[in-house]
Amino acid sequence: MVRGANCVSPREGDGVTCRLLADVGGTRTRFALLEGDRLGAIESVSTGAYSSAVDAFRHFLNGQAEGVVVEEAVIAAAGPVSGGRCKLTNASWVLESEQLQRLLSLRDVTLVNDLAALAWGVPNLTDGDVATIGDGYCEPGSPVVLLAPGTGLGVACYMPDAEGPHVLASEGGHATLAASDAAEASVLEFLRHRFDHVSAERVLSGSGLVNLHQALGGHEGGAEVLTPEEIVRGALQGDNPQAAKAVDMFCGFLGSFAGDLALLFGAKGGVLLGGGIGPRLVPVLRRSAFRAKFVRKGRFEPFAARIATRVIVRPEPTFLGLKALATRIDP
Repeated sequence: MVRGANCVSPREGDGVTCRLLADVGGTRTRFALLEGDRLGAIESVSTGAYSSAVDAFRHFLNGQAEGVVVEEAVIAAAGPVSGGRCKLTNASWVLESEQLQRLLSLRDVTLVNDLAALAWGVPNLTDGDVATIGDGYCEPGSPVVLLAPGTGLGVACYMPDAEGPHVLASEGGHATLAASDAAEASVLEFLRHRFDHVSAERVLSGSGLVNLHQALGGHEGGAEVLTPEEIVRGALQGDNPQAAKAVDMFCGFLGSFAGDLALLFGAKGGVLLGGGIGPRLVPVLRRSAFRAKFVRKGRFEPFAARIATRVIVRPEPTFLGLKALATRIDP
């Protein structure tokens, strides 16, 4: 049996039966056990520290207490999911539900896109879980768009329905990014010489912040190469004007792209920003061009102005959706 030294099967005793929940990202992978309705502590590991998803899952399962029985898993993965398979967009792992089920001796494995998992948690978000950016209103019973700038850029939509909600997973982060003014157009032209196709993720992600910082240096190699964390820190502390300029432009691009998604999905239920970057930038987003560019949609400016924009500040919000999914797939 491949479960880890401390995992037992139901036939071996009166173990505590749990589900394994996992949020697999390009940078970090997070695990927790769900016992009934109670979510255990969340453990975070570096995705790059393991050669495969199986190795990381085994590491987590090996650390569980004697008598824990893990029978099923619900896994969110940062990439497109098709036929129970996902190749992570920003890491080397390939996850296959049948392989994980077999090698970890699980009864069932459900594999979903990470933003789809986050979207399933939308009904369980409270006012304290979000920070509002600007005006707007969340119309009950209407679609809610989610976009999450982090290692990559995820996009999904939560769609309420009288017969039951639906979630639409999307690879909208790889749609072509548009400029809304001459400064943005100049940056996109710089990035087009580097990447040919400039998707939204090339700007609205951790690596996108680095791209912006370099592009604003004026020429290839003209800006010091900082990490995303250094750029955000420099902008927040006010001691790096170049970083502040990059973060301000990031916020403007993010507002414009979020507004596009709101129009595409008719998201009268609001737009939610997830991911690792947004929560750190709430004060900057509020004073930036984010909301103005979100609303600037020509003849549809009144439509966009009515839509609320909020940042998810709750730690590890994807586990709200994973928990909801685990409950939803109960036999």
